[in-house]
Amino acid sequence: MVENHQELFKDFKQIHDKYVLEPEKYQKEYNEIGQEVMNVIRKTENMLCGHQEGGKYGKFSSKLSEAFWTRIRRDYPKIDFVGLL
Repeated sequence: MVENHQELFKDFKQIHDKYVLEPEKYQKEYNEIGQEVMNVIRKTENMLCGHQEGGKYGKFSSKLSEAFWTRIRRDYPKIDFVGLL
């Protein structure tokens, strides 16, 4: 996911690090870039987990999704703040 969208995630990492230090100052820019990143993340999550929900491995889908988001939050701890006013 990150390899396929290197420039986007590079830009997001830069604004994420600024946002951590000064959230009020960078909220608007963080939301703009963050929305693009969230679209990529959700699309990837759907590809990873979406097909499992109805199959015989459906019970593992939520755990896989949880592990996926844990990994994302490790690199971007403020990812959940994208879209806040």
